[in-house]
Amino acid sequence: MTQQHTTRASLATVEKTSKLRVLTYAGAIIAFLIGSGFATGQEILQYFTSYGFWGVFGTGLLVLALMTYVAVEFFLVGRAKNFDRPSRIFHYYCGKYLGTFFDYFSILFVFLSFTVMVAGAGAVFEEHYGLSKYAGGIGLAIVVGISVWFGLKSLVDVIGKIGPVIVVVAIALGLVGIFMNPGGIVEGNELVGQLNVKQASNNWFMAGLSYVGFCMLWLAAFLTALGKTTKSRREATAGGTLGAVAFSIACIIVALGLLANIKTVAGTEIPMLVLANNLSPVIAAGISVMILAGIYTTAVPLLWTVSSRFFADSTPGFKYLTITLAIVGTVIGLLLPFSDMVNIVYVINGYVGILLLVLMIVKTVTRFVRKTPLEG
Repeated sequence: MTQQHTTRASLATVEKTSKLRVLTYAGAIIAFLIGSGFATGQEILQYFTSYGFWGVFGTGLLVLALMTYVAVEFFLVGRAKNFDRPSRIFHYYCGKYLGTFFDYFSILFVFLSFTVMVAGAGAVFEEHYGLSKYAGGIGLAIVVGISVWFGLKSLVDVIGKIGPVIVVVAIALGLVGIFMNPGGIVEGNELVGQLNVKQASNNWFMAGLSYVGFCMLWLAAFLTALGKTTKSRREATAGGTLGAVAFSIACIIVALGLLANIKTVAGTEIPMLVLANNLSPVIAAGISVMILAGIYTTAVPLLWTVSSRFFADSTPGFKYLTITLAIVGTVIGLLLPFSDMVNIVYVINGYVGILLLVLMIVKTVTRFVRKTPLEG
């Protein structure tokens, strides 16, 4: 009886640990994707809300399906192949030459995405707090640089716990925006085309593909590295699925909240703060902190991804490169307005990411048809 009791207790502990790890992996995905673009609402405005109902639901469901596939695939391949460098994932899907192109292109894009985070922090400080954007951008770079200095394990522990909190708050704010003006959703769908809201593409379908494309270039090396730490295929699949689905649903809800209030958020740099200000300045103050936290949780793995491409995690070279990149990224990120940075950096790179998506699908289908199992 004692032995049976011990066995059951051990199994219960393993099961509990597995669930906690799944939540941590899902949280890391969410936190990585909820950067300045999502947390401020600018990204959702350009990729989803600007197309009305087709953008909210068409783009939203397309993103949900493709992001789930992408997250799970990166996790499983990273776990099975155990690459010496996470960037080897591009060679796995694209071959030697295209793989090398995506390897270097993704690093450039990830670095430019870090500059967008700097611009987002600067915009919050300038538009909400009335302070210099330089204070926000430089402050973010310092905190992120220090965080990356301590390596990937500390990074996952931190962002995996912050991410779900930010999602819950963002969803709540989106729901409040809907409930305060439910009729505004239909009205917003009719008005959005007349307000010249900045769009990511000429149509919602291409916007959805572009959105998944740039998210993939963010996630590739990061999830490949995390995949090596998973203890089972089931854990990797569950973590990837939960993270992608939760993030996609959050996008749809926030997009509806913005659509319901399109007349007030169109043309603003920080749409989410506009929604919050409609409720209360106190709530807006709290949301501004959440937005900065969202920017931080994405900026950290972005900067880590670039540094880890050239040096092993936590080595002296890794640390010195991290500080150098933080400084250069701050200078670039404070040159252009935040909304322009989102539209230029994300959209252009999103279209390149579509090619990677196609090659991934071809590789997966080929593996399935040939019944070639992934090791691990």
